[in-house]
Amino acid sequence: MKVFRLLDRLVMKLEEFILSFAIILISIMIVGNVIAREVFNSGAFYFAYEVSKFAIVIATFMGIAYAARKGRHISMSAFYDFAPFKIRKIMMIVINFVTAIVMFLMAYYSYSFVLFEYNTGAITTSLQLPRYLMAIFIPIGFITAGIQFLRNTYVNFTSKAKDKVYLGIDAVDYNDEKNKEVKLEDLSV
Repeated sequence: MKVFRLLDRLVMKLEEFILSFAIILISIMIVGNVIAREVFNSGAFYFAYEVSKFAIVIATFMGIAYAARKGRHISMSAFYDFAPFKIRKIMMIVINFVTAIVMFLMAYYSYSFVLFEYNTGAITTSLQLPRYLMAIFIPIGFITAGIQFLRNTYVNFTSKAKDKVYLGIDAVDYNDEKNKEVKLEDLSV
């Protein structure tokens, strides 16, 4: 189990690095392109659009797994929030399991897309890179997200979750938090 925890921690740190790097890269490319174009009247950042698009694809699809790990994915919780504990527990298990299946199906279909891109031999306009290099992060993101949703399903079956519902591996459902005291920093002005 120690090996799995270490591997999990390394994967999480890698995800955090990839996501941080992608967001910083998007910012640099967009701001650099505007400054080069508007201030210096230069087209020096002719590749900014492609690099930004590449980074957006990476951040989006690799971010799915990270959001699932942290229990931060978008959810429509109108019925869920008002349900009693046992119903919420069942709903969370079903939701996570079905979402994992959908993620694996999307990984399969996006892998077909990557193969299509590879077989066409298409390249990007500015950087002249094969387009499949950008698309390869789509199935990787779906596979890692599917794994995270399976883990979220599993954690709700463990003894750790006997009196709690877990949205993510370490994210307890906000309905199950014992201390619901409102702090000053929680208030929006």
